[in-house]
Amino acid sequence: MAKDKDRIVLPPVTAQRTNMTCHFCIVGCGYHVYKWPEDQEGGRAPNQNALGVDFRKQMPPLTLIMTPAMENVITDRDGSRKTIMIVPDKSCVVNSGLSSTRGGKLASYMYTADGITQERLRSPRVYVSDQWVDTDWDQAMALYAGLMKKVLDKDGPNGIVFSCFDHGGAGGGFENTWGTGKLMFSALQTPMVRIHNRPAYNSECHATREMGIGELNNSYEDAELADVIWSVGANSYETQTNYFLNHWVPNLQGGTLDKKRKWFAGETFPKTKVVFVDPRRTPTIAVAEQVAGKDNVLHLDIQPGTDIALFNGIFTYVVKQGWIDRDFIAAHTNGFDDAVKANNLSLDECSKITGVPVEKIQTAAEWSYKPKGPGQMTRTMHTYEKGIIWGNDNYLIQSSLVDLVLATHNVGRRGTGCVRMGGHQEGYTRPPYPGNTKIYIDQELIHGKGRMMTWWGCNNFQTSNNAQGLRDVVLRRSQIVKDAMQGARGATTEQMVDVIYDATSRGGLFVASINIYPTKLDEAAHLVLPATHPGEMNLTSMNGERRMRLSEKFMDPPGTAMPDCLIAARVANTLRDMYTRDGNTKMASRFDGFAWKTEEDAFNDGFRRVGQPGVEKIDSQGGNTGNLVTYERLRVMGNNGVQLPTKAWEGGKLVGTEMMYTDGKFDTADGKAQFKPSPWPGLPKLVADLKAKYRFWINNGRTNEVWQTVYHDRYNEFVRSRDPMAYIEMNPGDAQELGIGAGDIVEVYNDFGSTYAMAYPAAEIKHDQTFMVFGHINGIQDDVTTTWTDRNIVPYYKGTWANIRRVGPMEEYKRTVSFKSRRFV
Repeated sequence: MAKDKDRIVLPPVTAQRTNMTCHFCIVGCGYHVYKWPEDQEGGRAPNQNALGVDFRKQMPPLTLIMTPAMENVITDRDGSRKTIMIVPDKSCVVNSGLSSTRGGKLASYMYTADGITQERLRSPRVYVSDQWVDTDWDQAMALYAGLMKKVLDKDGPNGIVFSCFDHGGAGGGFENTWGTGKLMFSALQTPMVRIHNRPAYNSECHATREMGIGELNNSYEDAELADVIWSVGANSYETQTNYFLNHWVPNLQGGTLDKKRKWFAGETFPKTKVVFVDPRRTPTIAVAEQVAGKDNVLHLDIQPGTDIALFNGIFTYVVKQGWIDRDFIAAHTNGFDDAVKANNLSLDECSKITGVPVEKIQTAAEWSYKPKGPGQMTRTMHTYEKGIIWGNDNYLIQSSLVDLVLATHNVGRRGTGCVRMGGHQEGYTRPPYPGNTKIYIDQELIHGKGRMMTWWGCNNFQTSNNAQGLRDVVLRRSQIVKDAMQGARGATTEQMVDVIYDATSRGGLFVASINIYPTKLDEAAHLVLPATHPGEMNLTSMNGERRMRLSEKFMDPPGTAMPDCLIAARVANTLRDMYTRDGNTKMASRFDGFAWKTEEDAFNDGFRRVGQPGVEKIDSQGGNTGNLVTYERLRVMGNNGVQLPTKAWEGGKLVGTEMMYTDGKFDTADGKAQFKPSPWPGLPKLVADLKAKYRFWINNGRTNEVWQTVYHDRYNEFVRSRDPMAYIEMNPGDAQELGIGAGDIVEVYNDFGSTYAMAYPAAEIKHDQTFMVFGHINGIQDDVTTTWTDRNIVPYYKGTWANIRRVGPMEEYKRTVSFKSRRFV
């Protein structure tokens, strides 16, 4: 944070200004970074500071956001100290100058030797003699790549296993997904890869993509144009804050009526409604009721795991009422009649399964799909997120939702869309996955497969289903290697490679972690490599409306840390040199093409070559027009960037795509959207058996002020004091029955594991239900999730039941943590 605690230092007019996209949630708010020598500062007059603001007089409310957390002092590699200020960009159409609790701390999370980030990894580390020892990249690569080569030569690529990011923002971007993907898939050619938040290399949206609908298909502006907004399993105020505040709220308040009249002349515009599908009353619902009025907010508080039945019941009802677009269905879709037959569910049956009264289901249908006037279809935008992505049969849930959306033509029209809200930003560019069958990687590790495991930009000791089961096995297997390494006194690096390989033949597992901080994975790791994050490298990614921007480098990374794409290049180049020395030109050639000096080289090698003549197959969210995008052109576009796919470079600007499928052509072989039969299946047997055995449903998710695995925030005293441990919201009556009070430590346990949490009684939580923060370093919720996955190996993170017992009081928590309602009242 700012060195001067009594004031905020203003940037002088000579300060360097660069663009930055907040790299936490998917919304991707635009920020400006100001950087200047520490011994300088700007004046209060508008011509004396880089902001051009007159600080000699009181600013009107909300015209400018500046806090101590937005300022810091960094040290570049030449020893010079610079003040940085990272403030929201008012001209960015995403956030219009708004700042979230996450993005508002960006400056605080830039590396300083004496600040929140002082624990950042600064050099490679190897675990020897019961301690971590810093080393250099040459030694680290000799060990890591040397072991890879031995595994490739002896066993082939299946002995090399990865868990790796596939997104944008803090842990990815088009540069880094390309670098890691080219290494894993083209060079090493291993199919033994899983993605950071699911235990196989797969999609979170198999069904929607097969139906011809990519999951990010509209613009944030469509939330301002919709007549009705659906939020399914998403808590947008907490998890996509400024999308909700800057685009939903104005519509709910009636502030976008002029925009609607401009877009849709001649239509009627009833008061905007919002429908929430969520078993839990979330903070988002509470805020929506305040801004829209309770009469315009409908909460369908379904029983856990019954989304499929809800969508099928509404689908059946809407078809019978005739509130569908038959012309669109006939011209642009296939399979409607089969879906109607398979998904048939009466409102009474729907109500019985979901627990939602028939009247509320009918109201939701009437608001959303009944024509709002003669020949005027209601414009309804459907958003969804982890509540169904990690729900009861990901494939069938998404099929049932999109069946409803297609029947009512609520995709491809402005003010509509069927879109995921998202967690991280996106930024995918990789060669095709080299396997034909999706592999459940966690179970492979648990059953003794693989010789070396790399966790790259992720931490599955805290964020994988059945995390305790995975952790227990990996720790046991890694200890076999540690014991062997510790016994190999005086071994050269080449000899140590042989020692490690022999240990893996006895059930051992070599573990590497590539990250920006030490993580819980380090308990098992033998090697740790330091990476960078935005600001320390140039990085491109796109947000939830496919808006691509360039976050510009403005500071040096700590120590010898480097971008993930350049780490991948270093591994590949080391292996190429090793095979060249062996005279194995065939293997050496597999590792060609990594002669990158900068992350821009990786960007040009991947994103910009997609679809060009003679280029190998590359899967990319930029599509075949990525060649139109350059770093320089993105700098011209600033924090508004371009919405992918890019159409053209005209008049000195990149021209993008605001909404997909407006021409009625979908992402299928024949261009027609495909309905999918999705009958209600009930709960999976494993989950149903667990529910019958244990009392409490352990719902889980993110909270506003803590991001992901608390990787930054565990060092932030302000956040740590608010959330020192994963909290678990419980019904006050249930808590009282078990003798549990606010701030008590409780154990949550079932057949798959046990974890601990801080009790947080909340009147909004139903009896026998809970909500626990996921991903926290202190209390790992995923220790009690099951091993169940759907046909595509997508986990049912939300589908776990457990018992709860009081462990004892934690007086420190009771004294320092507020247990007031988290809902806006």
